[in-house]
Amino acid sequence: MGADNFYGSDGDFEVFLGQVPDDCSAKQSRGFLLLKRLFDVGAALFGLLLVLPLFPFIVILIKLETTGPIFFKQIRVGHRGRQFHCYKFRSMAVDAEEIKLQLQHLNEATGAAFKIKDDPRITGVGRFLRRSSLDEFPQLLNVLRGDMAVVGPRPQIPGEVADYTPEQARRLLVKPGLTCLWQVSGRSQLDFEEWMALDQEYVCKQGLRFDLWILARTLPAVIERKGAY
Repeated sequence: MGADNFYGSDGDFEVFLGQVPDDCSAKQSRGFLLLKRLFDVGAALFGLLLVLPLFPFIVILIKLETTGPIFFKQIRVGHRGRQFHCYKFRSMAVDAEEIKLQLQHLNEATGAAFKIKDDPRITGVGRFLRRSSLDEFPQLLNVLRGDMAVVGPRPQIPGEVADYTPEQARRLLVKPGLTCLWQVSGRSQLDFEEWMALDQEYVCKQGLRFDLWILARTLPAVIERKGAY
């Protein structure tokens, strides 16, 4: 996977962040972190049991449309720059990463992100999986492993993190998550600066009550599919 930390080490990450003033406290009590971890493990186990009956059908649908692996594995940057393998149900053609460079001129996202509303790499089944957020369920394994949390900023790939300003990198002060403030505020309808601002707001406000507030709005956001593609 390469270096364990995108920035080299925790110390290098701190040096990078030190270029901007800390205008809010990202530190949390041990009690909150313990409760959050216990909740993450319980929710991940429950979610995996919930999706287990759907697993054979998802596998069959993916295999009927395209050849290739069921899961998509990609390196993402997480807490304090630590890199990990993020898992999804594969929703794109097998050679999606190879042809990404050919599609850069179609990128509709601003800043350090890549989004195309009618991305030609997405399969028919993959479009359904994305709009229903079912493609994200394998990330419950990342939650169990401790790479991710249920609530937290969405993890990005190293190539996108490389373009972060020190202020934007502050979103890495917390574990990445399955759902976040951006997820319930419009998702892909928001530009990159708005996305980063929402993640930094989460870093400043994070707490049990705020996490529950985001979770309560996640299901309606998924059902509405607003900004999902």
